[in-house]
Amino acid sequence: MDEMTLRVKEATDRATIQELENSLLSLEGIERALIDTEDGEVKITYNSEQISRREVEEIIQQNGLQVQ
Repeated sequence: MDEMTLRVKEATDRATIQELENSLLSLEGIERALIDTEDGEVKITYNSEQISRREVEEIIQQNGLQVQ
């Protein structure tokens, strides 16, 4: 398993975080997604053979959020 850390500015309220976690965890290859409400840091454990970092970033952007 691989890990990545992204920052999502808008991921600081509970509803946005829950929606983002659900979106990420529904993807094949994502094992875990943890979001820090203080600074919008998103830590993701994933299988790079199933999904790429770019694909994860695109999913986040499709949810109307900005990856920093």
